[in-house]
This record gives sequence, C-alpha cells and structure tokens, in this order.
Amino acid sequence: MEFKENPAIYIQIAEYVCEQILLKKWKAEERIISIRELAEQIEVNPNTVQRAYDLLQHQAIITNKRGIGYFAETDALERILSFRRAQFIEIELPVFMRNIYLLKMDFKEIKLMYDQFVKDNFKK
Repeated sequence: MEFKENPAIYIQIAEYVCEQILLKKWKAEERIISIRELAEQIEVNPNTVQRAYDLLQHQAIITNKRGIGYFAETDALERILSFRRAQFIEIELPVFMRNIYLLKMDFKEIKLMYDQFVKDNFKK
C-alpha cells in the first residue's frame, strides 16, 4: 500500500478498510482481516492498524468479537456511504466543480470519461 503524506497513516488504513467494504470484498457480518495480517500485508506496525480499527469501531463500522476477530457491522456499507458522500460533497465536489468551470469542460464529456473509468476499473 502506498501512503500519502496526509492524512495520518492510520486514517489511510481506515479508508482502505472502508473501500474493501464498499467494493464488497469484505461483506457485512463477515470476519475481516486481522490486525496482524493487515499489518504484514501493508508493511506497517500492528499498532497503526490497531489505531485504524479503533477508529472504525468508534464509528460503528466494524466490531471486535473477542477471541474470534473483527467483523464488518450489519449496516457498515450504509454508514460508510453516508459519511463518505457527505465528505465528498463538502470537500471534493466544490474543487471538482470549480475546475470543470475554469477548464470549460462539458458534462457529456465528463460522463463519457466516467463511464470508461468505471468500465476499466470496476466492471468485470
């Protein structure tokens, strides 16, 4: 996993976990990868992954079943979508819209690029 300078690494790990749930690679009520396994996989200290999992537990996205492991909550997908949509609308969308305006881009052109991006990256 390639980390950016910002936000903090544990937040980037939490975002990665959320992305796995959004992509339905990790399903609701199913066990997710352990702290130790994820730390080895992405080459970070297990304490950093623990911090990310603590954050996700606080947001009721995952839960720890003592002795069994971590599980995605039943409504994790909906919680993530709600939170990420609000963040996107508040932070990223205004920048995106400003750039569309300044670059005089057409929404039809953007729609074609979006459709191609989805086809290339998410459709099997």
